[in-house]
Amino acid sequence: MLTSARPMEPASSRSPSSAGASSVEGENRPTICQVLHSLHVGGAEVLAARLARRLHKSFRFLFVCLDQLGTLGEELQAEGFPVEVLKRQPGLDWRSTFRLARLLRRERVALLHTHQYTPFFYAMTARWLGWRIPILFTEHGRHFPDYPRRKRIVANRLLVSCRDRVVAVGQSVRQAVIDNEGIPADRVGVIYNGIDVDAFSKPCLRRDERRREMGVGTNDLVLIQVARLDYLKDHLTALRTVQRVAAHRSDVRLVLIGEGSEREKIEKEVHQRRLTEHVRFLGLRGDVSSLVPAANVFLLTSISEGIPLTLIEAMAAGVPVVSTRVGGVAEVVRDGITGLLTDAGDDEALAKHILLLTADPQLCQRMGHLGRERANALFNEIRMHEDYHRLYGELLSGQSAEVGKVG
Repeated sequence: MLTSARPMEPASSRSPSSAGASSVEGENRPTICQVLHSLHVGGAEVLAARLARRLHKSFRFLFVCLDQLGTLGEELQAEGFPVEVLKRQPGLDWRSTFRLARLLRRERVALLHTHQYTPFFYAMTARWLGWRIPILFTEHGRHFPDYPRRKRIVANRLLVSCRDRVVAVGQSVRQAVIDNEGIPADRVGVIYNGIDVDAFSKPCLRRDERRREMGVGTNDLVLIQVARLDYLKDHLTALRTVQRVAAHRSDVRLVLIGEGSEREKIEKEVHQRRLTEHVRFLGLRGDVSSLVPAANVFLLTSISEGIPLTLIEAMAAGVPVVSTRVGGVAEVVRDGITGLLTDAGDDEALAKHILLLTADPQLCQRMGHLGRERANALFNEIRMHEDYHRLYGELLSGQSAEVGKVG
């Protein structure tokens, strides 16, 4: 993690009301503009929203979406946070750059916090038009496949200011930024993603009721996968895995939480493989923290990841993890200790891991217990918010943030 000898005091975790987010309380608060692709529900978007809700007493937050508003954007607007949508056009859209530049001047933004590379690029070009403020770039994950792009490396060298800072959500992501973006290692630090550990670590009350809500039986073998329905999450491998497990356990049920562009393709595959009895689609849910503890195993089959919040949530809930070993997954899950990992696309190994866990309740219990301890020690959002609070303060004051210290 980014470190300091004396972390700044975090603000209250209470979400602001519509009046609270825009009230005169802390009228002199510096304005931080968070820039994202959209505010649909996802790891980067959830982190951005929770930062604003947690730290709004110290800083005034507004949001800019390059493309679309999203359901999370609607929630933030209802709470009183200003949210602007640029409706970016395909290609390099200079109109969006000019609109962002005007907004920075109008709102007297003191710091830009960008999430993912494209918002970072648009922030740098908007700043080039005259509003010279520092930029914090948080890289949440990498596109697949990931490789150096010469144009981006040149652009970074020309546009990145000595006042800017880059934060990666894990060590593997940090190394990718260094290798593939050409940003010097001493400018790139790590702040691990964090979650509200307490919300997931509560005892699973009314487990049978939670299972009924998911459409599964009291004694079924329940696998839960919380991920947007996107090709990077490789749900087709999850379906092949379930088909293999079903040959040994006819009561296996895969519960899918999330929405996305791949839903129709996944549903078609479910029917073709005759897995309708074994798969449940729950869509987007606001009660994930009460559903995950009711599962036997948490499954993730991605081909690319940063530091997945859903894996941290599963560990905090005491649920053993079976996952592909991609991106920063191995930084979250200790293979053989808090879960079992294998190569992307290997449905045979994933199925074997699941059957191993179901045959050994004591192993499940031990992995769940150790996972909860690890989530609380490394991935508690209180620590994450303290790190961002301190980094915001250093960037706003012009101090040199200790981004070279990672952990």
